[in-house]
Amino acid sequence: MLLLRVNELRKQFGPEPLLDGITFEVYAGDRIGLVGPNGCGKTTLLRILAGVETPDSGVIETKAGLRIGWLGQDSIVQSPRTVWEEARQALEPIFRLQDELVQVADLLAHAKDPGEIRRLQDRLEHLQFQLHQQKAYQVDHRIEAVLEGVGFRRSQFSQPVASLSGGEQSRLALAKILLAEPDLMLLDEPSNHLDIDATLWLEQFLSETKAALILVSHDRYFLDRVTNRIFELFQGTIETYRGNFSAYRRQKEERLLVQRRTYEKQQQEIARMEEFIRRNFYGQKHAQAEDRRKKLERIERVAPPREISGPPMGFPVPARSGDVVLRVEGISKRFDRPLFENLSFDIYRGQRWGIIGPNGSGKTTLLRCLLGVIPPDGGRVVRGHGVKVAYFDQHLTELDPTVRAVDAILPPDHLIEEPVRRDLLARFGITGDLALQKVGQLSGGQRCRIALARLAALKANLLVLDEPTNHLDIWAREALAKALKEFEGTLIFVSHDRHFIDQLADHLIILQPPGGVRVIPGNFSTWQYIQNQERVAQETAAKAEFYQPGTDSSAQAAARQGSAPASVNNRKSAKVKRKRQFPYRKTEDIEREILEREARQAELYQLLTDPRILRDGQKVKEIKAELAQLEEILKQLYAHWEEAVELNG
Repeated sequence: MLLLRVNELRKQFGPEPLLDGITFEVYAGDRIGLVGPNGCGKTTLLRILAGVETPDSGVIETKAGLRIGWLGQDSIVQSPRTVWEEARQALEPIFRLQDELVQVADLLAHAKDPGEIRRLQDRLEHLQFQLHQQKAYQVDHRIEAVLEGVGFRRSQFSQPVASLSGGEQSRLALAKILLAEPDLMLLDEPSNHLDIDATLWLEQFLSETKAALILVSHDRYFLDRVTNRIFELFQGTIETYRGNFSAYRRQKEERLLVQRRTYEKQQQEIARMEEFIRRNFYGQKHAQAEDRRKKLERIERVAPPREISGPPMGFPVPARSGDVVLRVEGISKRFDRPLFENLSFDIYRGQRWGIIGPNGSGKTTLLRCLLGVIPPDGGRVVRGHGVKVAYFDQHLTELDPTVRAVDAILPPDHLIEEPVRRDLLARFGITGDLALQKVGQLSGGQRCRIALARLAALKANLLVLDEPTNHLDIWAREALAKALKEFEGTLIFVSHDRHFIDQLADHLIILQPPGGVRVIPGNFSTWQYIQNQERVAQETAAKAEFYQPGTDSSAQAAARQGSAPASVNNRKSAKVKRKRQFPYRKTEDIEREILEREARQAELYQLLTDPRILRDGQKVKEIKAELAQLEEILKQLYAHWEEAVELNG
């Protein structure tokens, strides 16, 4: 089914058109990745499709009644409500249907006229069908699943939206779109504020949704797992490709090969014709030369291949450090909770260490401890002989927005001539007038490359990078990964880009709140393999224990009592103590009550599908009142359970 058709769309800023005759169609089931270099117009195109901006010309046709969900890079939720209440707003159409269903049932209960009764019965059946289609009786479970999926803890559900960080408000905006389930989602970098676990969850959700998608992302793995079509936007026009991002790259290379051959063949033919004309135009073969000149004027020129490439990047060869670059001996750090405890490892010259973990797990804090910017609570970090460090801050705070780019890369204690600094900037694709512009006037990607050039100017042999890919497109990320692979020093970095981690890391530090940490050799794919193997081993052991004849295993007892398995209880005992807000209760007792309350909730929702109940307006009101009461009780129970998990011994 055709959802949207775009024909000859144009938009211009400045002397060159940003969108120059864009034409494409979107069908139900399409999951489209919109890719292209930074500044090519991806966000502008999405904003036009969402109705936020208007094109200079062109036509956009949509299916009647098409519901569009739009998430911009700067989309946030500002509301006086709580997180839970705001998320429920996304399902307001369902609540309106439920209210209408109650009204129709009330009218039906008092109707006398046979024709009116039939009409009301038909309407009631239609409403029940719609509510069933929209999973109206699983509303609370859907809200829980989506909020937790995008990274909210249950304890945050009752938190005021106004108290959330900007990143959390963006995640709430994403959650509302996912809950609303529009016909077409327009998502501009939806994984921007998500950690790796939340990104994995979002991949699964989007790959299963019935909604069509057009999304912008610079995460190759995300594009591979979600999309089934790729639109490449470059130089004002779109080329379409079937399959995911990896399939697009293969098809693109095949197209480029054909285009290069065709272009080069024509250029050779044009060169031969021009040479013949030059040599013979004033000679005896003037007529032939004139004929070829006319042919040359009529020839339809083949455009050069449209090839996207990343900016050049490279780091100078640093001075050689000692074999041991950093020795970390039993360091720990905590603020309101433990971030890492008794962490020890050695980093050797030439190694590339990645650090991963959920948002707020302490990745940046660990980097700052390794740098000596903040002291650990216990243990120590010993820097090796001849180690010179350069640090990349994800917020680019080391760049002065009021100075020229060519001056911004000058370290405070260095004297480097301007031509040398311009050469350093050119290594990262900042050339010409860009080098003379003030930093604050440049894009995020350009500022990121200036910060990287500043690292190159320091000639350090240990690079410590905190989210260096944040403002870079796919091609710039690939260029940076290549430059860092070729760098002859040592690397420590934090990133949420799994492809970038796989390209670079030979060791990983995995932070696992609260306070847990693992160190493994390998990259992100290695870590995924380890997790899968451990999961299989745990499941196998649990089954073996559960089915062992003649024994009353702890797993069997836990299953009968509805309690958490031993692995969860082990985590409970490791929690950090804080002041109780609820009276002491066994975790198992709370879990049992939650199950009972949720069962009653499901039972009440089921009653609301019974036409006999729906004809009794008073009964419906009583059920809805009990549901509202249950919802409040469950919120308290969830919070009580979290506290019990954390504080019970």
